[in-house]
Amino acid sequence: QVHLVESGGGLVQTGDSLRLSCAASGRTFSTAAMGWFRQAPGKEREFVAAIRWNGGRTRYVDSVKGRFTVSRDNVKNTVYLQMNSLKPEDTAVYYCAAQSFGLGTPTTNSEYDYWGRGTQVTVSS
Repeated sequence: QVHLVESGGGLVQTGDSLRLSCAASGRTFSTAAMGWFRQAPGKEREFVAAIRWNGGRTRYVDSVKGRFTVSRDNVKNTVYLQMNSLKPEDTAVYYCAAQSFGLGTPTTNSEYDYWGRGTQVTVSS
């Protein structure tokens, strides 16, 4: 059974940093894209970042470009999201997602096959 488990969320102040981790188990995702999404209260889940299977390409939503960095360690079967210069509008539950197989960097919910349960990130002003 496949599991994605996020960790690293918390309560921080504006301008602080957090590093989210997503550990996968049950199968290897070394041949699939992985991504991060977030959902704020009262809003739809939105794409944040994605990384190609080999780490060779990344994509970000415009609002986090220059502040967030997605990376992965295929040996550890783990994907990371380094979040710097956090803002109150970054407050959300952050979800990790993975494709079964794919060579791209998908940005929509429907393109991912596996999801974690999320980790809360709260940024106070």
